[in-house]
Amino acid sequence: MVLLFKHEPLTDFNQPENAAAFEAALGKVRAELGREYPLVINGERIYTDEQLISVNPANKEQVVGKVSKAAKKHIEMAFEGANEAFQTWRKMSPEARANVLFKAAAIARRRKHELSAWLVFDAGKPWSQADGDTAEGIDFLEYYGREMLKLAKGQKMEQRENEHNTYFYQPIGPGVTIPPWNFAFAIVCGTTVAPIVAGNPVLLKPSENTPVIAYKLVEILEEAGLPKGVLQFVPGDPAEIGDYLVDHKETRWINFTGSKATGLRIYERAAKVQKGQQFLKQVVAEMGGKDTIIVDKEADLDLAADAIVHSAFGFSGQKCSACSRVAVHEDVYDEVLEKTIALAQELTIGDPSEKNVYMGAVINQKQYDKITSYIEIGKKEGKLVLGGEADDSKGFFIHPTIFKDVDPKARIMQEEIFGPVVAFTKGKDFDELLDIANNTEYGLTGAVISKNREHLERARYEFHVGNLYFNRGCTAAVVGYQPFGGFKMSGTDSKSGGPDYLKLFMEAKSVSEMF
Repeated sequence: MVLLFKHEPLTDFNQPENAAAFEAALGKVRAELGREYPLVINGERIYTDEQLISVNPANKEQVVGKVSKAAKKHIEMAFEGANEAFQTWRKMSPEARANVLFKAAAIARRRKHELSAWLVFDAGKPWSQADGDTAEGIDFLEYYGREMLKLAKGQKMEQRENEHNTYFYQPIGPGVTIPPWNFAFAIVCGTTVAPIVAGNPVLLKPSENTPVIAYKLVEILEEAGLPKGVLQFVPGDPAEIGDYLVDHKETRWINFTGSKATGLRIYERAAKVQKGQQFLKQVVAEMGGKDTIIVDKEADLDLAADAIVHSAFGFSGQKCSACSRVAVHEDVYDEVLEKTIALAQELTIGDPSEKNVYMGAVINQKQYDKITSYIEIGKKEGKLVLGGEADDSKGFFIHPTIFKDVDPKARIMQEEIFGPVVAFTKGKDFDELLDIANNTEYGLTGAVISKNREHLERARYEFHVGNLYFNRGCTAAVVGYQPFGGFKMSGTDSKSGGPDYLKLFMEAKSVSEMF
């Protein structure tokens, strides 16, 4: 009997025993830093001369791990093995496939602090953010297993005399998962195991920034009993194998999370039918956001400030759901800004592998340079009222940064920065606040802080985002509770962690039999 889904609880690090347990996990992982990791193709470990070098973003001299790079020849091997594995995996009962996920969840739960510690080093995540990342991965395993059991029943169809009609879902074949570095366990896990439990082999190309924690997922799934060839681990240079994976005639679907530019490239290339390809490729894409929190004049202003700070600066703003825009009613603008600055000044910054801090470093030099360049742009487009400091001498550290009095159409109000930078603007009434919130090409998340029920109900339908939150921040969607995916240039609104997600990797079939 499978219990009802309940999301994995988060760890309270204010409890001394939890903090001590996590410090022990950090010590265990620290002792394993610098190891080499192979490709995994058809269950075989393959080491290559060329490697991806993962470093701790907070200490760029510290090598986390060295992961073998896949070349095109390895992709060919992986597809050959995936097609072979598909012939048996597709026929394995949905219950058996779900059981692999349930066992993997149990293993991940037992290794929870260890996995989170790897996230601290591999992705630079502070303790609480790493813990949430791991918990979400466990949630995906538990939730998608249960969803597969539901889908296995098919759909009830209308019947006629002497005719029996059935409608069911079946897997479609091998595909490619290309996850991001910012949720290096949760999203890697969710985007990989969803198509797997649906019956499809997966070629997993993790981010070149965080390949080590992705390898840990491979180990967990193998320990849980996933057959050889169902998951092919093929990290590599996107310039060498990225287009090759997307274009390949055996790729039935692409599951991508990342930037708009890369998502659009994948969407366009996947539309071209290759020689020998006998199907249209399915693209599942989540491509970022430019997310707004609206603060109405009838609102709890302390709640508003807290929601803004945690949505803007959690994991240094490196979330597609992060708040990077705040639209405040002019009557409460100054007070909300003042409260937000005061809370942001209390945030702690440092190396999370050494101590429990609120913010660590941003992921790499490229992102550091991009974020600091936008801070310079912001100084010309608004008034800097907090932060702006940055230091990349040891790690890639950028302090919480707030701009005020920014034009709604300014670059820092329109372009995704993906860092700890938030811009404030004001509106004269709720109509203008909604107009500001909707004036970007993105439509991922948003929030409204208001005590006005009429305004909340208007926003429910007129604030054009895929995930909308009332009287809370615009981040921290929970699997099974807030299915996640956006509108417009935020992607294909795939709603990960929701009841429709597995269907994206299956095809519906109708069978009628006359008697």
